[in-house]
Amino acid sequence: MRTALVTGANRGLGRAVADALAAAGMRVIVGARSSSDGEAAAAELAAGAARASALRLDLADPGSIDAAVGALARDGIDVDVLVNNAGIYLKGGSFEVPMAAVRESMEVHFFGPLALCRALVPGMVARGYGRVVNVSSGYGAFGRGMGPDTAYAISKAALNALTLKLAGEVSGDVKINAADPGWARTRIGGPTATSSVAEGADTIVWLATLPADGPTGGFFRRRRPVPW
Repeated sequence: MRTALVTGANRGLGRAVADALAAAGMRVIVGARSSSDGEAAAAELAAGAARASALRLDLADPGSIDAAVGALARDGIDVDVLVNNAGIYLKGGSFEVPMAAVRESMEVHFFGPLALCRALVPGMVARGYGRVVNVSSGYGAFGRGMGPDTAYAISKAALNALTLKLAGEVSGDVKINAADPGWARTRIGGPTATSSVAEGADTIVWLATLPADGPTGGFFRRRRPVPW
């Protein structure tokens, strides 16, 4: 049985991804900033006969990441699939957004995923199998002119760059890709978004379950490659 760690999995896209991976037969670890929220989501998954557990994981806090990685190691859990989904959206252009907001966005969207990849991907390479999905956005794509809010756009662009760099540094059946879920009706996307949560999660789940001949080092929306 494969084990998947999904960050920000207590609601929205992360929860939809966790549900789908559990339905596909994976053991799911629900990463969440709030222990109670993570445990509630894991309990709901387990009630549906899935193997699920919660892991407190705040990507804005390096100490939380270290503690989570240590807990996985102590419990002897090997992560086969990592979905870096946790995200925040802090508004403001380059000249008015607080520097603290830019730093927090970089922690959540870039430094946190990098730390998790550094901790977990070498084990995937050693075992000969791994899937990493970095949940990005068209707002972080140079090819689309990037989004209007600096902290979000720049941090997602950094996540895209990380995806491409890491994919070129791994070997074996380990695939690292980025997904653009589009404008989905999540807490960030709002109720007027054009896609459902399930539609937004589809490409993420597809990348998390790629076969051995699937792509790596790409950026995908609706299962199709899109410009960086």
